Order: sequence, then C-alpha cells, then structure tokens
Amino acid sequence: MSAARVVLATRNTGKIVELRRILADAAVPVEIVGLEEFPEIGDVAETGLTFAENALLKAHAVAGQAGLPAIADDSGLCVDALNGMPGVLSARWAGGHGDDEANLRLLLAQVADVPPERRGAHFACVAALALPSGEERTAEGALYGAIAGTPRGTGGFGYDPIFVPDGESRTTAEMAPPEKDAISHRGRAFRALAPLIAEAIGGPVARGGRSG
Repeated sequence: MSAARVVLATRNTGKIVELRRILADAAVPVEIVGLEEFPEIGDVAETGLTFAENALLKAHAVAGQAGLPAIADDSGLCVDALNGMPGVLSARWAGGHGDDEANLRLLLAQVADVPPERRGAHFACVAALALPSGEERTAEGALYGAIAGTPRGTGGFGYDPIFVPDGESRTTAEMAPPEKDAISHRGRAFRALAPLIAEAIGGPVARGGRSG
C-alpha cells in the first residue's frame, strides 16, 4: 500500500526536505510533496491576525484546491520591548514584503535605546494541517533569546543576524545550518505536528485540535 500524499504549502525546497526528514524520523508513513506539483495553485494572502490564522488559511486553501491533506506554517519574530511585534508582520515590517535588510534595520532602530537586559525576544511558528473535509490540527514551536546590538553572521535569513538564542553567544546567522535546524521554531512546530499528522491520516481528526 502506497503512503498517503500530503502537500506542504510551499515551493521552498529546503522546507520540503526538512519536513520529509522530520516525518521520516517520527516514522509517519506519508509522502510529502510541494506546490511545484500544483502550478495551478497560487499564493494565498496572509490576512490573519495570528500565526495560527495565517497557517490555517494557507493549509485549508491548498487542501481544498489539491484535494489532499495539506500542511502550512507561519512564523515571525516577537520582541518583548515592542509588545510582541513585529509578529505576523515580520516579513513586511519595513513596508515591502521580504525586504530582510530593511526589516532588520528598522527593528534595530526601534530598540536602539533598549538596554540589553530588556531585549528579550522569541521566534514563533505555528504549523497547521488541514484535510479536504475541513478538519484541522495545529502545533506550535518557539525559540527564545534576545536581540543583539548589531548584526552578526552571514547564514540564515530574515532576523537571524540579530537573534541570539538563550544559552548561546552566537546569533542564529553565525550557527551552522544543522545547529540552527535542531533548535529552530519551525523545526519544533513540525516535530510537534508529526504525531497529529499520523493521527489524522490514520483516523478522525477533531476540528480545532491543538498541540503546544
């Protein structure tokens, strides 16, 4: 019997490989495919007010169009001194979507006068599973740390050059990819979702189920 196909709502090969590895490690018998196999499915507007809402919007849209279970995630940086912002606006904090350098510069300017002991922050991620029937599951992952005074490192993307995880002196941009993957908010959310995927594929799923 062939493994059930599940669509990951992304065209990012790295995310697809990561989820395949996580589900294989968790012995979840599914075949993960990306949106490159569904060129007719366009981008889904992230109009939600929370990470969970955005992840579910994407997962339900893809599940409905592909006719297969779908997984999506949404994530961002939450800075204590900015009351949890930029949060869901992380990718467009400076106005344009995905302008990492502008976003980073703006955030550093906004916390320039905040002392080191009050620069706490965390990366947050919600991963969502939606079935064509409308049933859903979500799981959360977080990585806590602090905002550095200046950017350091050339790895990663987004706010990685200014984020120092708890217990580390390096930013996530200074860490080797396997080190970052092992502690990342997205990796933690996907790992928390793995048993829920197994449950959903193998049996009924209660609407709105959640795992933190």
